[in-house]
Formats: sequence, structure tokens, C-alpha cells
Amino acid sequence: MPWFAWLLLAAVLGAAEFFSLTLVFGLLAGGALIAAVVAGVDVGLLGQLVAFGVSAAVGLLVIRPIAMRHMRHQSPYREGSDALIGRRAEVIREVTATRGLVKLSGEQWSARPLDESLVIPVGVVVDVMAIEGAMAIVYPREPLP
Repeated sequence: MPWFAWLLLAAVLGAAEFFSLTLVFGLLAGGALIAAVVAGVDVGLLGQLVAFGVSAAVGLLVIRPIAMRHMRHQSPYREGSDALIGRRAEVIREVTATRGLVKLSGEQWSARPLDESLVIPVGVVVDVMAIEGAMAIVYPREPLP
């Protein structure tokens, strides 16, 4: 089989991987690329098929499980504003459904209560339940008087 036929097969398999995102077709495309290189150095059809089969098998049986495990694994570290969720803050301007200010990680953040019927007075310690843009959604740690 000529090397350009293997390249064509690799392109078709690569396109299939683009649409499926399973990592199966992509690894088969890699095997086809290896077979194209083997065909390019003038190895017979049997050698090309062996190169394709071995590289595809190694990809599917060794590389794919490792890659899938890494893709499923979520980092234990939260970054950016997600890292602020669950943190403690102190109300420095009364928090209502329309306005409020808390001190969170040494910075002042606009805030509103999780329960919009609450009015949280100055000095109350709150937990950050969510971040929406530049707004901290907070809830008091202790019941309000």
C-alpha cells in the first residue's frame, strides 16, 4: 500500500476523532501515520500492517486508559474566584438583595444574600456560597437576631 494511502486514512481517522472525541480514532490515525512512515521507507504490505496493528494496539491498550484517567481526574485545587467559595467573610456594609459589601480574603467584594429576603447587618460573619461575576453570594454563619 503506498504511503499516501496511509496518510489519507490517517486524515479520515483524524476527522472522525474530531467529531467523536473518544480518543479511539485519533490513536488509530497515529497508527496510520506510523504505517505511512514504514511504507515510505519501502517496507512491504505485511510490515506496514504489522506497524499499524502494533502501534494501534499500544495506543488503545496503553495510552488511551492513561489519557482517559487524566481527563477524568479533576484538580483538587480551585483557582480564581472558585477558590473563594466556602471562605469566610465579614460584612462591612449591610448586605441586602440590592447592595452590600463584605471583606473577603483582604479585599472588598460587592455582596448579596443567598436568601434575598435576608438583611445582614455590619459585623456579621458570613460564608461565601457562590461567586457571580464580581458579586459574592453570602449566607450568615450564625442565625441572625
